[in-house]
Amino acid sequence: MEIRTLRYFLAIAREENMTKAAEILHVTQPTLSKTMQALEDELGKKLFTRHSFSISLTEEGILLRKRAEDLVSMADKIIGEFVSLDDLTGGDIYFGLAESYQIRYLAQEIKRFKEIYPGLRYHISSGDTEQVTEKLDKGILDFAVLAEEPDTAKYHYLTFPKADIWGLVIPVDHPLAKKDSIFVDDITGLPLFCSEQGWKRDIPRWAGEKMDKLHLEGSFRLSYNASLFVKEGLGFLLTFDHLIDTSPGSGLVFRPLSPKLEAKMYLIWRKYQAFTPIAERLLAELKDKFT
Repeated sequence: MEIRTLRYFLAIAREENMTKAAEILHVTQPTLSKTMQALEDELGKKLFTRHSFSISLTEEGILLRKRAEDLVSMADKIIGEFVSLDDLTGGDIYFGLAESYQIRYLAQEIKRFKEIYPGLRYHISSGDTEQVTEKLDKGILDFAVLAEEPDTAKYHYLTFPKADIWGLVIPVDHPLAKKDSIFVDDITGLPLFCSEQGWKRDIPRWAGEKMDKLHLEGSFRLSYNASLFVKEGLGFLLTFDHLIDTSPGSGLVFRPLSPKLEAKMYLIWRKYQAFTPIAERLLAELKDKFT
């Protein structure tokens, strides 16, 4: 199985049309059809369901698409790394980031670093711990930022200079908005939104034995999306400070939890990881800045 074949497959999956995919790939349709038939024969599975004017993926095709996306991303990253070995002024660095106001520290360092190495190209993807560590373990990412303590058996890490503060995002006209801080008893029985990771790891540290009295209405990976549900009166959002616009006129307010609940942020990378020169330099700068 060749990377070129996987690129062909992904183009067909994206366009859902063999003719359009062939035009984009600059190959003939018979060549593309023959290549896909050979791929199906190699895997022993049917990858496409052909309709009158379109093509859709079978269940096996959907599985291959996910694997192919990872493999093609890895191939592109390897090519970029070897190209950058001779480029002492730039190259590509890949980050997977959790949602946090502390990301500003990383952004500040990248800005300063890019002034020294203008050829730096950085690529950002967002996600929770499960999402970003999966890509990190596959080698698709160079670094990840987590909102929980990393597995020191697998990763090296740096701790961000400050921590995030947990609180509740509330409609401005709700009685809870008049409070200076939020206690567990204030939200008992109320519909709450929270990231699944935060609900399982951080909120129990704060709620203690009263955790079973809290009601998770729905979980969100992105706090912004959850805040729209809060605006519509569907519930209240447990999240970090500074992630949601709670300025005057926003219709929302943020109130910290009491007792205070903090979450540290960690920049992690795999042990025994081989970095490109530009990534090695950036890591050295981050170590100096963060410690």
